[in-house]
Amino acid sequence: MKLYGYWRSSAAYRVRIALNLKGLAVEEEFIHLQKNDQRGDDYLALNPQGLVPTLIDGDLRLSQSLAILEYLDECHPEPALLPSDIPGRARVRQLAQVVACDIHPIDNLKVLNFLTGELGVSAEGRLTWYRHWVCQGLEGLEGLVANHAETGLFCHGDQPSIADLCLVPQLYNARRFDVDLSRYPTLQRIDQACQALDAFAAAAPEKQPDAATNV
Repeated sequence: MKLYGYWRSSAAYRVRIALNLKGLAVEEEFIHLQKNDQRGDDYLALNPQGLVPTLIDGDLRLSQSLAILEYLDECHPEPALLPSDIPGRARVRQLAQVVACDIHPIDNLKVLNFLTGELGVSAEGRLTWYRHWVCQGLEGLEGLVANHAETGLFCHGDQPSIADLCLVPQLYNARRFDVDLSRYPTLQRIDQACQALDAFAAAAPEKQPDAATNV
């Protein structure tokens, strides 16, 4: 398998964690988002959206991190990233999509760059935008996991799931922008449990080979 990613990409971060949890080796290709490598002809031929990650597995070319996570889980079922029961799988997908569908899309690099570039928003305004939407999303997510019967050591039970793989990168980015996370004690507790696992720690952005040469 080959994974095209970027060290600070939240979506690529999710996939790196999954690969680590499942003990899967992958060849990595680094796409420098700040230099617009993702808009180059060669990469657009591979992924017309111009986004990371992209996973190549044999003849399969797959983008969108949640689709990649479920593909990896179906092809390599141990350890499972989704619960065995239907309600549990639905809940995990719900939690993951709060991050991947509601928080991340309006706070990612291309959106922030559009605000300060084409729209002329100030650096302070850009930061206000980011914190507003991230905090609104995390508040909802905290409410979904706090004191819920299915919340365990992790978002759902005592084994990491796709929900945790989405949560950890989002909190990493929130800290980069000095978001006050004290209002989300359950999310912080879950994050700490995840970070104690080697698979999560090794996937951290600063641990990636392209981190030293990127900004």
